[in-house]
This record gives sequence, structure tokens and C-alpha cells, in this order.
Amino acid sequence: HRSARRFGDRFLAHATAIRDDPPDELVCQSLDPWLDQVALPLTIHALGGGRDTLPPGHLDGAASCHYRHLPLLYARESDHVVDVLERATAPNRIKKVLKTHEPIRRMIYQGRGHKARALFDRAALPRNEAAIRNRLRRANLWMR
Repeated sequence: HRSARRFGDRFLAHATAIRDDPPDELVCQSLDPWLDQVALPLTIHALGGGRDTLPPGHLDGAASCHYRHLPLLYARESDHVVDVLERATAPNRIKKVLKTHEPIRRMIYQGRGHKARALFDRAALPRNEAAIRNRLRRANLWMR
């Protein structure tokens, strides 16, 4: 979005409203740790965004990468994505916070991500994600 502050303010307003006064459909559900997954689409929509707002190739392309588990990112994504991730997480002020999370510490900072990467040819990845996960597990590189 054009203004990170405006986006952050709107996101915070949505998230706190959902948390503090959930709609009937969510009253009996715990939103921890998924509150952001509920608030984010509302924030994007409120600021005029949507599925086709960005030109093709930007979402999960030139501008972003969506992943579910760090070992899968290392196994499947391009060299560019891994390079951007590692450069973004390199500054000490960021590293100090992120290294407290075991998968991040092991995959990014202790080099296990590159070991996971070496197990796969990204030009010929298994079609089934389960096959990728199983290979990572056998190599003791699967973590969540």
C-alpha cells in the first residue's frame, strides 16, 4: 500500500475489533494464532485492494513469496527468494529477535536451509508436496 502507517493503523483497528468484539460466527473460536489471517483480507479490501489489484507476476512473483513452512521455502523457491530472505534477516537487530524461533534459527542462521535446498532440483521438483516433506523428514530437516 502507498502508506505503511495507514495500512498498519487500519490492520490494527481490524484486528483489535475482531479480537475484542468478535462477530457471532467467531465467538466460540480461538483466533490465536490466526487473527492476522482474518484481519488481513479485511484490511486489504478496505484500502481498495483485492486479488487482481496487482499486475500479474507481483503476488508470489516479483514482489512477494507466500510460503507455509520455512523448509518448503528452501526446497522450492528461487535463488532470488532465498537471497532476499537471508539479506532481510541478516541485520543483528532483526537476527536477535528471529533467532529465538527454532525453525528460523536452524534453517536461516545455522545453514540447514541450504542443506534442504541441496536435496532438490528446483527444475524437477516432486509434484506432490508430501514427497518433498518426506524427503526433508528423512534428512532431519523438517520443522514447523
